Amino acid sequence: MSDMFDLTGKVALVTGASSGLGVQFAKALAGQGADIAICARRMEKLEQVKAEIEDLGVRCVAVQCDVTDTEQIRAMVATVKEEYGRIDILVNNAGVGDNTPAADMDDETWRRVMSTNLDAVYYVAREVGKVMLEQNYGKIINLGSLHSEVVMPNTTWFVPAYAAAKGGVKMITKALAVEWAKHGITVNAIGPAYFASEMTGGIIESGGFEPIAQTYCPMGRAGREGELNGAVIYFATDASSYTTGQLLAIDGGWTAV
Repeated sequence: MSDMFDLTGKVALVTGASSGLGVQFAKALAGQGADIAICARRMEKLEQVKAEIEDLGVRCVAVQCDVTDTEQIRAMVATVKEEYGRIDILVNNAGVGDNTPAADMDDETWRRVMSTNLDAVYYVAREVGKVMLEQNYGKIINLGSLHSEVVMPNTTWFVPAYAAAKGGVKMITKALAVEWAKHGITVNAIGPAYFASEMTGGIIESGGFEPIAQTYCPMGRAGREGELNGAVIYFATDASSYTTGQLLAIDGGWTAV
């Protein structure tokens, strides 16, 4: 059974891997033996993460890339393929947050959230998908959210653009899963609730988060470091060979009520 979760010889690309969940995902996959490629805009942060991953005994390449720029995406994918010869796993993690009320949101804010959280998920999956189609093998893991399913229950903070984008991630996951199922490629998504990161730290540490979590999340708390790793490893390995087009909510039961 343990061999089902072995990633030795596989290559995993993680976007948005300069901090937060992206770093956790890259290290989790490295811990299963995968060689890693990481990308983000902040090269100095990537170099730090690269060193930490190499300390785990696998190879790592860091590539600067703005995932809202399709030319940069193509160049990044070409670099990773040149380095490793293949890309077996994509963790489409890059994203931004926003809590602007709908009536106050300007066009620029809406477009920024949609561009990073939805458009870029498609752009990266499209370019990496071309490599996977050549291989007739691939594992794509998109980052959805509990907001792929629900919005916030009161007016402490607002998620109209964020929820719209993450709802779109759920459906692009399904669409790509259906289109590529017969080509050896699975496409799934995870839907985290609130986990500590640069993006969510302000919300979790605010006085308003704890009472909302205790009321609407059966476990009554934010997610903890490492609690997403099992899902990412499952979707990245042959343990999920017959699973595709799914969004797995990892939310302490938030979307169950």
